[in-house]
Amino acid sequence: METLLKVEGINVYYGAIHAIKDISFQVNQGEIVTLIGANGAGKTTTLQTVSGLLRSKTGNILFDGQDINTVSADKLVGRGLAQVPEGRRVFLQMSVEENLEMGAYTQPPAGVPRDLEMVYDLFPRLKERRSQVAGTLSGGEQQMLAMGRALMCKPKMLLLDEPSMGLSPLLVKEIFKIIRQVNRNGVTVLLVEQNAKMALEIANRAYVLETGTIKMEGEATELANNIEVRKAYLGCE
Repeated sequence: METLLKVEGINVYYGAIHAIKDISFQVNQGEIVTLIGANGAGKTTTLQTVSGLLRSKTGNILFDGQDINTVSADKLVGRGLAQVPEGRRVFLQMSVEENLEMGAYTQPPAGVPRDLEMVYDLFPRLKERRSQVAGTLSGGEQQMLAMGRALMCKPKMLLLDEPSMGLSPLLVKEIFKIIRQVNRNGVTVLLVEQNAKMALEIANRAYVLETGTIKMEGEATELANNIEVRKAYLGCE
């Protein structure tokens, strides 16, 4: 299986705080890989380092065979790496469709109408609200919009940061169903998620982060049955 993302020995600091400590992992083409762990484990920091929002002091990050250590976040979008940030961060004063069009800034204008229909097929609720101001959407609808906006740039890999945060259990199920569909449509997914149970249900492989280091890794089904993981992250005895 071809490796799409390879992270080797990265170390990330916030001032004097050593947040990410020499971690390495990879994501293969076509996979859903999840990073799970408690608050403060370093999941979001890892994702932001991959997406170019933060810089590692050491190591290498290879995407699609190319070194992206010094590539800016906006340039990475053009290379096929798109992030859906924690907290959605949609453009609240713009309409749903205007938000989606903003996501297509790296694409030829002629293809935008077709890509809009692709997103609307995936998120019918967004089509119903295409003219509605994004700030008036529910939290679940804003999450869908943030995902749809990222998909407008036709990414090879989608980085998802806590997509279930603040959503009802019903909406969480819907969002995870859509993540599965996005993956079936050919997009590789790196998922950061505190809802470890849901993440492990849809992922192929997983890495468990603890205080900035990778403590465990393996097939998602194996980790879901691991006693230590079940006690620490799945609420099982």
